Amino acid sequence: MKKVLRIFLIVVIIGSFAGTILFLYQKSNKNPDVFETKTPFISNIINKTVATGSVVPRQEIEIKPQVSGIIDEIYIEAGDMVEKNQVIARIKIIPDMVNLNSAETRLNRAKINMEDAEIDYERQQKLFDKNVVSYEEYKTSKVKYDSAKEELTAAENNLELIKNGVTKKAKSATNTLVRSTITGMVLDVPIKEGNSVIQANTFNDGTTIASVADMNDMIFEGKVDETEVGKIKEGMDIELEIGAIEKEKFSAQLEYIAPKGVEENGAIQFEIKATVVLKEGQFIRAGYSANANIELERRDSVMVISEGMLKFKDDTSFVEVETGEAQVFEKRTVKTGLSDGINIEITEGLSMEDKIKGEKVDPKKLKEEQNNNG
Repeated sequence: MKKVLRIFLIVVIIGSFAGTILFLYQKSNKNPDVFETKTPFISNIINKTVATGSVVPRQEIEIKPQVSGIIDEIYIEAGDMVEKNQVIARIKIIPDMVNLNSAETRLNRAKINMEDAEIDYERQQKLFDKNVVSYEEYKTSKVKYDSAKEELTAAENNLELIKNGVTKKAKSATNTLVRSTITGMVLDVPIKEGNSVIQANTFNDGTTIASVADMNDMIFEGKVDETEVGKIKEGMDIELEIGAIEKEKFSAQLEYIAPKGVEENGAIQFEIKATVVLKEGQFIRAGYSANANIELERRDSVMVISEGMLKFKDDTSFVEVETGEAQVFEKRTVKTGLSDGINIEITEGLSMEDKIKGEKVDPKKLKEEQNNNG
């Protein structure tokens, strides 16, 4: 029994030793690495920068009242088209009691003065007709009477203005009717009927009744980093991509570059503005976020390679090109041109037939390809 056990252990040890030797042999004879190869190709290289911003109307006007009071009626809502001088709201004036009392007192005094001047004028006129008084005395009484009459009219108008915001003779020019100052689209109506509004004055901007803008005259407002601002200039064409409108692109033309930058998150940003060129039937809502693609430099139909194939050592750029033997590569210095971050222009050092060393091929994929070809 002991002899059988001894023989079994010897067999196990010999088997383990043989297996180890086989494993080491197979590992030492591992297949060599295989790299994919690619040839240069002809393409266009465009170097561009992207400015983020939004599309807004060139001119957005806030309509404010000329008098303080309460909104009695609103005739428009957001999205409506309005014409210049079109009435958009009506204000009901709540008079100040102190001013109202003063106006009523002024009117009563004007009536008293008017009655006194009228009596005196009629008496002087009768005496003048009888040649009892001179023309100068008659004329003085007439002027006094006319002045009293005008003062009465002024007092009545002043009371009407304080109570209703309009006189009987000037209803069409009343300040209680709020009118649009431009032709355009109503973007926002921040107030409702019954809201109190304040007229613009020295201490207050006034209550905005509506915002109106010409939606046919839109501009892109964005910002460009200081590293790119020196490469752009007014008049350059821009392609706008609006996030809310995925399938459509818009043309624009750069018209303004800020002379002074502003620091944002540790970087200096310069404001830019571009005129949006709208085609017939195109419509952009105010406030859409957008990206402006600005073409800085361009090379058409040049020889390029993938930028990932390029290697650098010190100030020299090179690629590894396959020699006459398969999977045998040699270093070759090249001169580069414009890059778009994906592909790079090659100006010297390569021909269209050269095979350039690329990424390492996965052995599993290589084996599958060989099996499929077999």
